[in-house]
Amino acid sequence: MEQSCKVQKKPKTFKEFIKSSIFWKPFLGILIGGIAGFLYYHFVGCASGSCAITGNPYLSTIGGGLLGFFITNNPCRTC
Repeated sequence: MEQSCKVQKKPKTFKEFIKSSIFWKPFLGILIGGIAGFLYYHFVGCASGSCAITGNPYLSTIGGGLLGFFITNNPCRTC
């Protein structure tokens, strides 16, 4: 069974890094996750304020950003 994985070259300059998917994929995951975390806090949230993550907009945004990063940057890929 052959794997059809494309190996990406690592960018050599900062401009190449910014233009590559190595930068944009995790960046967009963090951005979308952070927005989703804040929206979850705003619309669902914790009414009493006693919830550790959903009662604080900063923690909810950071948690969403981390979740977005881990979804887009999966370390368990086979290739």
